[in-house]
Amino acid sequence: MSEFRHVAVPIALPARDVAAFAGNPVNLPSWAAGLAGGVRSEGGRWIAASPMGDVEVRFVGDVAAGILDHEVTLPTGETVLNQFRILDDRSHSLAIFHLRREPGVSDAAFESDAAAVQQDLETLKRVLEQKA
Repeated sequence: MSEFRHVAVPIALPARDVAAFAGNPVNLPSWAAGLAGGVRSEGGRWIAASPMGDVEVRFVGDVAAGILDHEVTLPTGETVLNQFRILDDRSHSLAIFHLRREPGVSDAAFESDAAAVQQDLETLKRVLEQKA
């Protein structure tokens, strides 16, 4: 079994609103720092500029139901599944990212990844709550 950590942040908006915003690839640059270089649609695929180069982002879950699981295809051709859920808590929601530690990732790199995900979720919260 792989090592993982759940990174979460509460958001003072209904889950459907959070999922609709966070699950729209066009909005990724406004809250996901690694994709801040921009996202464009090419032939029905979403391509994002990342520090690694262009990556393809494809949501594979039921976004309307708060399942924002997405596959990221790296410049190497490797595809990584990121599991991301928005849980409903009446007028509020909880954004939870399942961070999996890949084989060979050092303790320091795993901690850095967790901090980056936490920062992205905090940015998502700030962006959405300021719009409300």
